[in-house]
Amino acid sequence: MLTPGLIHPLSDRVRRLVAPNPGPMTGAGTNTYLIGNAGDVAVLDPGPAIEAHLDAILAAVGDDISRVVCTHTHPDHSPAAALLADRLGVPMIGAVSGDDRHQDKTFRPDRQLADGDAITGQGWTLRAIATPGHVDNHFCFLLEEEGLVFAGDHIMNGSTVVIVPPGGDMQAYISSLRKLLDYPVTAIAPGHGEIIPDCRAEVEKLVRHRLMRERKVLSGLQKTGPADLDTLVVTVYDDVDPALHEWAKLSMLAHLIKLDREAQAREVNGLWQCVQ
Repeated sequence: MLTPGLIHPLSDRVRRLVAPNPGPMTGAGTNTYLIGNAGDVAVLDPGPAIEAHLDAILAAVGDDISRVVCTHTHPDHSPAAALLADRLGVPMIGAVSGDDRHQDKTFRPDRQLADGDAITGQGWTLRAIATPGHVDNHFCFLLEEEGLVFAGDHIMNGSTVVIVPPGGDMQAYISSLRKLLDYPVTAIAPGHGEIIPDCRAEVEKLVRHRLMRERKVLSGLQKTGPADLDTLVVTVYDDVDPALHEWAKLSMLAHLIKLDREAQAREVNGLWQCVQ
């Protein structure tokens, strides 16, 4: 069970600490992962700037922290990074976003990541995998010694990821999901929820789901004719609680942008329609 404030050992190298920020989009809270042992611990996704969570991280590993790593800069994942780095004098590692909405402006990495970069410590190696889609600066990190991939918001346990244009890109997201299959991943450590044991099955399920939703977007347009997002979401997400339709519209727009690039749909004066 995911309990905020408690340390959950996952292996000899990995511990998990859940931030006290539960909610509809965060589940039980953001998972902070502590990777490594005495004297050389990487804190991955330190979470929101909640003092109780910072205290819990410091109580667990304190002076053993050697660096802070972030999968991306949404406000439930990275704001605590600058606070930890300042207090302990350790570097921040990650990437900045070109999207100026919904991002943590305090995250200014000392090391800007590129695809394939390695972050190495005593007995562990994190391989950076560029996985744009949820947002343009998203990275997953493969713990090479264990085959465990820290997936941030690329994959979540129990819900699908919201894709918010312009930083979010559905075409890039689907490609990035498939990209994980090129790596020797045995299990997924998500940014929210429990460990997912079968990476291939999970990726294939998520790709099927996104393509199913894309087909519903096209069939919805065929039913409604030219339609705005408010009209279309009711048809495309008829299996989703209407209270979540405002979020669903964002991912639906990402699908529509993908379909526009593929010459299957287009927007004219705020109304979307199929391309005949």
